[in-house]
Formats: sequence, structure tokens, C-alpha cells
Amino acid sequence: MNRFQDFYLPPAKSTVAADTDALFNFVHITSLIFLIGIVAAIFYFVYKYKRRSEHDVTPVITHNNALEITWSVIPFILVMIVFGWGFRGYLNLRTAPTDAYEVRAIGKKWLWEFRYANGFVSVGELHVPEDRPIKLIMNSTDVIHSFYVPDYRIKRDVLPGRYSSVWFEATEPGESTVFCTEYCGTAHSNMMAKVVVHTKEDFETWMATAALADAGLPPVELGQQLVQRNACQTCHSIDGSALQGPTFKGIFGRQQKMEDGTVVTVDENYIRQSILQPQSQIVEGYLPVMPPYQGTLNDDQISAIIEYLKTID
Repeated sequence: MNRFQDFYLPPAKSTVAADTDALFNFVHITSLIFLIGIVAAIFYFVYKYKRRSEHDVTPVITHNNALEITWSVIPFILVMIVFGWGFRGYLNLRTAPTDAYEVRAIGKKWLWEFRYANGFVSVGELHVPEDRPIKLIMNSTDVIHSFYVPDYRIKRDVLPGRYSSVWFEATEPGESTVFCTEYCGTAHSNMMAKVVVHTKEDFETWMATAALADAGLPPVELGQQLVQRNACQTCHSIDGSALQGPTFKGIFGRQQKMEDGTVVTVDENYIRQSILQPQSQIVEGYLPVMPPYQGTLNDDQISAIIEYLKTID
């Protein structure tokens, strides 16, 4: 059964996945039984009541109380079973265990940002321990997004101006993909991340060392990693091709014409302001879609990105 289920469903990697899959299978198996039964009945009645001569006359049948009650009661019972089963799962996903580890999840065009209790911020990767409930407190900085992990059978809309939450408990180490399932603009399909599940010991080690991982890298190499990690290349190419934002190729020292008609030189101050307050200076011909990175990137990280951009020519 598990091998057959893996054919049409992603792997079940959370504690709620089995119950969700059981309801999914119940609906589809019940539907299949009704489909086979109804099709068989159609062929049977076509054969039994086919017209055999010119004198055959279809009898007038007004109603059948037993039949009408049967085809009303049985669907009602099935619908109530599905409703009760689904509502129980809905309440379970909305009620996180009291010992859940909380992580802030922020949706932005077009990336996922995660903030942990120790102040560390990761972009594009959510790191969690196995066999411990994880509660995500989520909001958006721009438009409606939707946080969906097929392996965990969880999905929750992420809204600007308010918080939503969802929880899960991963049952095995490994990686799973996060999708945005609410259309949010031209790069919507690129708005993916991954959940990295560690053993409990490895998660503690990761938490203790994550903030130090970049400490020994040269600025240019660190800047390149930060550009990739923060999904900057979703909107900014490095080969001169046109995307949602200006290309990084030859950007440092270039003269840029702004939407208001002014011309500025791309220097360290311009790049810093563009990262922290991107809506304050919009390049002519581009839309104001870049999210602010205030609180996501510190001064050293911004300086590393600037050094990397200087090398792209």
C-alpha cells in the first residue's frame, strides 16, 4: 500500500501526514466504489430495460420512497464523515503543542525568510530538529503568499498586515521543499525554500555555529554567497540580461536614471540604501517590487555584497 501511495503522493514526513493521507484515500476509494457501482448499474439497466419490440411501453413510475431515502441518507453520512474527519485535522493544525519551538517566517517577493529565537536569520532554508513540534508565526511584507510543504501536508496563507500560524513535527532527518501557492507576481514560481531537518544533537550544533559560518570567508566570496542565499538573482542577472530589476553586470560606478528623472552614481551609499530602503529610489523602467532587507542583513554582510558587486563587470 505504501509503495502504491508513493506513486501518487509525496513522501509523508510529518506526524499529521498519515491522517491527511487516510482522509485523502477514503475520499478517493469511496468515489471509486461509487463510480464502479454506478457504471455497472447503468449497463445493467440498459440491458435489462432495452426496448425489445415496437409494443414495449415504459411504465410510469412516480417515485420510490425507499430508493429516495437511500440515495439521500448514504451521501449525507459520507459527507458528514468527511466533514468531521477534515475538521478534526483542521483544528489539529491550528492548535500547536505548548512545547512547540517557534520560528518567525516572513514572505517577501520572492523569498522566504526565517528568524530564530537566538536572533539568527536564514533565507531560503528553515532548519528544525526532528521529533519536536515547530510552530511558524508568519506574515508578509508585501502581498499574499502561501506557505506549503507537500511532504508535511501543511499549507497556510501568509498575509500582509497580520500574523498567521501553522505547526508541524518532522519525523525524519532530510530535506523537503517549500512552495508559495498563492500567485504573487512575475517570479512567483521561483519562490521556493527548503526545510532542513536535523537530529536533535545536530540542530543544537547548527544553532550554535550558524551565525559563525561566514566569519572566515573573504568579503567577495561572502558577498557572492549572500547574493545567492537571499535570492537576489531571481530579479538581478549577472550577465546583463533583463529581469525584474537592473542587472548586476557592471553596476558599480554606473550612472542610473531614476524614476523621478534624477541621475545617480551607483556607489557604496547607493547600494546600501537600495538594500535597506529599496522603495526610496526606483530605477527608471522598473517596478518597485524589491523587499527591504532591514533586519535581515547586517552592516558586514551589506559591505560584503558591495565588494562582490564591484567584481561583476
